[in-house]
Amino acid sequence: MKRVPTANWSESFHYSFRDCLYPSSLEAVCVTVSQASRIKVLGSRHSFNGIVDGDVALSLAEVPIDPVIEADGKHVTVGAHSTYGELALFLHEHGLAIHNLASLPHISIAGAIATATHGSGISNGNLATAISGIEFVTGDGSIVKAKRGDPDFSGMVVHLGALGVVTRVTLDVRPEFQVAQTVYEGLAWDSLLANLDGIMGAAYSVSVFTQWAEKAGAIWLKSTAPSDDLPAMLHGAHRSTEKRHPIIGLDPRNATDQLSEYGRWSDRLPHFKMGFTPSNGEEIQSEFHVPREKGAVAIEALLSIRDKFAHLVQVVEFRTTAADELWLSPQYQRDTLSIHFTWIKDQEAVNVAVGHVEQALSPFDALPHWGKVFTLGNIGARYEKLADFARLRDRMDPQRKFSNPWLEKVVFGAS
Repeated sequence: MKRVPTANWSESFHYSFRDCLYPSSLEAVCVTVSQASRIKVLGSRHSFNGIVDGDVALSLAEVPIDPVIEADGKHVTVGAHSTYGELALFLHEHGLAIHNLASLPHISIAGAIATATHGSGISNGNLATAISGIEFVTGDGSIVKAKRGDPDFSGMVVHLGALGVVTRVTLDVRPEFQVAQTVYEGLAWDSLLANLDGIMGAAYSVSVFTQWAEKAGAIWLKSTAPSDDLPAMLHGAHRSTEKRHPIIGLDPRNATDQLSEYGRWSDRLPHFKMGFTPSNGEEIQSEFHVPREKGAVAIEALLSIRDKFAHLVQVVEFRTTAADELWLSPQYQRDTLSIHFTWIKDQEAVNVAVGHVEQALSPFDALPHWGKVFTLGNIGARYEKLADFARLRDRMDPQRKFSNPWLEKVVFGAS
C-alpha cells in the first residue's frame, strides 16, 4: 500500500490527504487526473502552509525524469518533479549549469517555480526565470505545452499549483562555472544599512545572515571572478578563517565549502551540500520581499521591533533577486530584497511574531513568499496581473480540480 504523506518536510504543517496516487508514466498521469474530482500535486514537501493541501494527493515520484539536452545545447528538458540536485548532476556530465540555485538543492523544480523560489544575486532572477518551456496535464487529462514568448506563458510558470500538473520543463543552461564562497563576520548594523547595495552587489550571489544581536552578522559571498587578493575586511566585517554554518554555533559539516576555495557551481551556490539530505527540520519558515530601494528602511523597521520576534529566530537571511515579467512573481517588474526567517518550531508563537513583522513591513510594499508562513489574506489582490491569471485558470481548470480553500482565499480573495 502506498504511503499517504501526512505533513510537510518540517512536520510543521499537517495535510488533510486521505489518499496519494503514484502514476508511473505521463499517460497514467493523464488518466489519473481525468478521473479525479479534486487533486493536488505533492513534490518535496517544502511548503509551510496550505498551498498544496487537499483530499487526494498526486506524486510523480515514480515517473522517470528523463533529462535531455536540447539540440541547440542551450536548454535542458526534464521531468518537473526532478530536484535541482538531480538536474545538477546530469548537467555536470555535459559541462553545463543553470544560473542559480536555492539554499537547498533538494527541492523540486515544479514546486520552486510554482512559488517563485529563488537564490540570490542582484542580477539573478528567481529560479522560475530559467524556464523557457513548460508542460501541464490539465483537468480533463489533456496536455498543454507553452514556450517563452507564447501568450500567457508568463502566467504559467509561477503557477501556484492552480493550473494543472506540471510534468516537464525546459530550462536555459550555460557552460558550467566555478564559484568560491567567502564568509565575512562581525558586520555592524550601521555598516549594513549604510552600504546595503554595495554589500549585496559584492559578488555573483550574496547573503547576509543575522540573529538580530548587537552585531548584524555575517556576509556570505559566492564569487565567480577569481581573485587572489580578497580583502581581510569588507565593510568592517573580517574574513573568517574557519568554516561556518549559517546558524552561528551549529556544526558546519553539511554547509557548502567556504574559505575562498573554488568548486563547481552546484557545490557552492546552495548553502547546504547536495549529498546531505535534510531530515525533518525543527523549523518554520517565512519570507517577505520588499523593493530593493526600500531594503535598508525595511530592515530598520524590523530592528525597531526585534524584541517582538528575535527570541523565536534561528536565523534570518537577507538576499536580493532581480526583476522579472512573471505575473505572480514577487519580483514582477521590481528588484527585491528578500528577508527570510527561519523560526523555531512553535507555530502559535511564530504566527504572532509574523503578524508583528508584517505590520512593520506594511509601509514598504512587502509581499510574502507564496509557500511560507504569513498571516495576511487575499495576497493575490496585490498583484497587477491577478485578473489575467484568473482568466488563465478559467481556461485551464474550469472545474477547479486543482483548487483548495487556501488558493481561493489567499490568491483569489474568496471570503
